[in-house]
Amino acid sequence: MTTLRLFAGQTISVPVGTSWYLADLSEYRGKQELYTRQSPQRLKALREHAMVESAVSSNRIEGVLVDPSRVKEVLVAPKPLFRDRDEEEVRGEYHSVAPTP
Repeated sequence: MTTLRLFAGQTISVPVGTSWYLADLSEYRGKQELYTRQSPQRLKALREHAMVESAVSSNRIEGVLVDPSRVKEVLVAPKPLFRDRDEEEVRGEYHSVAPTP
């Protein structure tokens, strides 16, 4: 708040390039909101796919191997039946750091 008060009495000049970037950001934000309203199912599918790919890759780095076809079931199911410790690891790691969609 004090930062804004410092600038309240002054006229600040914004470089032209910066103002173009700000205008572009505003335009893309509007497009994002439009897409979110028009295609929620497509965005949900893309979010799930990204979640699965991220889980497979990050767990592979740590040496945890789970069949990629099982990862979606392990992550999305409310109470999945785990086949082994690796599946529990995938679920536990994801749910400890992932935001709720």
